[in-house]
Formats: sequence, structure tokens, C-alpha cells
Amino acid sequence: MNPRCALWFPLFDALADLLVVARLAAEAEEAGWSGLFVWDHLRWREPVTEVADPWITLAAVATATERLRFGPMVSAIARRRPAKLARETATLDRLSGGRLTLGVGLGSDRFAGEFSRTGEECDDRVRGRMLDESLEILAAAWSGETVHHRGEHYTVDGVRFLPRPVQRPGVPVWAAAFPGNIRPMRRAARLDGFFPVNLTSLDEFAAAVGQVNALRDDPSAPYDFAVEIERDADVAAYAEAGATWCLTGFDPESISLDEVRGVLREGPAVRERPSPVVG
Repeated sequence: MNPRCALWFPLFDALADLLVVARLAAEAEEAGWSGLFVWDHLRWREPVTEVADPWITLAAVATATERLRFGPMVSAIARRRPAKLARETATLDRLSGGRLTLGVGLGSDRFAGEFSRTGEECDDRVRGRMLDESLEILAAAWSGETVHHRGEHYTVDGVRFLPRPVQRPGVPVWAAAFPGNIRPMRRAARLDGFFPVNLTSLDEFAAAVGQVNALRDDPSAPYDFAVEIERDADVAAYAEAGATWCLTGFDPESISLDEVRGVLREGPAVRERPSPVVG
């Protein structure tokens, strides 16, 4: 099966205008792209000066499109209150008719000092526990049942989160991780998808797919493997290695609106077949 193709970029400088990104999303849908994913950051190192909020931007994307799948890729959700995130994700999924994918990861302080400069947790191991606890709360909240949670970092005492997301049992969650890092890969295996980062080759991606599949309870169950590809990459080879999504990325420190629009208008390497009309 052919992978689906998506644009993937940061909301920096010229792309920090949510109306611009909403128009790009509509153009991407028209050009045959299957998805649009955005970075989730509070700040970035120079020369970047302007940064937009992903959630409000994605709400604009949801209203500007009808079929495009979208989401933050990835969000360091340890710095977000899980109860509030449960409300935000359910609302955004309903606004879009069930098209949200939540990308999650530990994040890093090394690129822009986002955690240290805002008083957030900087210890990766602690953030990992916070991430896992947040995912537990999100799954419980999306179920529509009353949530009773008292953990190391968060408390949700008898709260029911309605309305539920459109997607069932909840919003699909993809976990980002460095290949070979077993704990994040175990986390990914429990979720709906895996996005290996900092890959250097197709072989490395194929190995990561095999490692996560070996950790999954049922490797035959539906699951997404997303991968960032070069613009001239052999998409068929990535599909053979297990990719279900191929993401075209951009350099965060040189990205321009013209560059994104140019790639967008070239169209995806693989176009998703339209659903058959019934009736």
C-alpha cells in the first residue's frame, strides 16, 4: 500500500501567521496532499524571531479544509496540563470531523532553552514519566468515562470529559523517538504510531520499524510509521520498509513561504485515491 504524504514545518517567522498557514492547508488539500503537520515550540534560536501557537493555528487549518489530516508533530506534552490538553484535543478533533493526530515526545531544551527559560522540567527521565502519565489521563478522558487519577505529577479527581473526540477510542497518538532508545520505543509500541527522528538512512528506518513491531502486542493490527523524507526520496522503498506516512520537512532557520508554497504546488510523491461515492 502506498504511504500518504504530508507537509511538515515549523510555525516560524513568515509561517507564524495562522491565516497564511490556513490558506496553505487549503492549497495542500487541493494539490493532493494527505496531511499537514506543524512543530510545537514556544521559541527558537536566532535567526528565528516569530513563533505561532500550534493549537490555534490548527483550529484555523481545521476550518479551512475538509479531508486533510493534521496535528502537532511533535508536542512535548509534559509541559502542558493534561486535563486542559484533553479538552483542547477533543474540541479540535470535533471541529475537524475527526482529522487530528497527536504527535508526542520528550522535546529538548538544547535548541532554544524552551524548558529552562520558562521554568519547565529539564530532566529527560522526569519528563518521560510526566509524558506517560499525561497519556494515561488523555486516554481515560477520551473514553468519556469519569476520570479518577492521582499520580506522581497530576491529579484528576472525578472529572468527566464530554463531548468525546469524533475518533474512537480517541485521537490517534504517534510517539517520536530516537531509534535504539528502548524506553521511548516501548512507549511508541503501546500507541498508534511511531515517528523515528534523526534518521540517517532508509536501512535505519527499516530497522526501527522492525524494533517497534517486535515490541507491539499485535504487529498485524493497524499502525502508522511516519518518516521524514528528502524531496527526491524513493517513496516506494520507504513503503516497502513499512512507512505509512512520508513527511516532507523544511530547514527551520531558512524556511520561507515561497519555499513551502513551491513544494506544495509540486504535489505529493503519491496521491491518495479519493473515496468511492456511495449511493
